[in-house]
Order: sequence, then structure tokens, then C-alpha cells
Amino acid sequence: MDASTLKDRTAICGIDCFNCDFFHTNIDAFFANMPPERKRGFEARGMTIEKVRCNGCRHGGCTILEGTCETLACAKAKGVDFCYECNDFPCRKLQPLAEGAERYPHNLKVYNLTAIKNRGIEAWAVEVGDIRKRYFRGTFKIGAGPQLPETK
Repeated sequence: MDASTLKDRTAICGIDCFNCDFFHTNIDAFFANMPPERKRGFEARGMTIEKVRCNGCRHGGCTILEGTCETLACAKAKGVDFCYECNDFPCRKLQPLAEGAERYPHNLKVYNLTAIKNRGIEAWAVEVGDIRKRYFRGTFKIGAGPQLPETK
């Protein structure tokens, strides 16, 4: 993807929408490969494929968010394309939090934004899939950061 497309598919807060299971280019495969018991759980909560299909925050907002995204509203009010362009970066809206960290990539926001700012969105996009793998499936090693489990 080129820089313009990547920007369009990356949230203002730094979340890589293009890697989200609910993003419109990924959701059909996500639901097709979902175990039946998990699919029933989604449907029991009213999370049908039609309701959660997302085009990203730059095109209608996150479909799993209840209400208004305060971060998006703030960035729009300040006229920035990414939060790192704001004089208040990083602010408390981007603060890491343990709750939900095992399911949601919200703790990656500051890292992602800093990587986009320092290396460019195209270089960041190449590594972000690996970053997600380390975040969700890796282990932490003091002094070295997240480690991927060794494959045998």
C-alpha cells in the first residue's frame, strides 16, 4: 500500500485499522474462520458481520465503539492527521491500560505513532504485523522487550 492508502487505513490514534479483524477487507475471512461457539457468542451479543464491518475511523468511526471517540473528536478539533502532530502528544487519551490489553491493541498507540513519525508510515506498516504478533503472542524479557515464542 502507498502512504496515502496507509494513512486512510490507520486511525488518528495510531491503531492499524488494516490489521483489525473487523476492517472491511478482513471481516469476511475472520467470520468464516471463527469457531462456531465463538460465532454464537458474537451473535448473542448482537455482533453480526453487518453491524461490526468497519471502514476505519476516518470513514465513519469504529463500529465496536459505543458513542463518540473522544480521541478522534479531539484530533479533528485540533486539525491534526495523527495524534503525534499535536502539541499535547502524548496525552492521557493515549495512556496504556491493563484492562482489555489481552484483546485490544490500545496499548500500541504511542509506539505506533512514534514509529510513524520517526520512520514514516510505509516503513511502520511493514513491521506492524510483527509488532501485533509480539504484543498478543509474545513474552516479555526485561531489557529486551517483547519476544516471539520460538518456533520448533
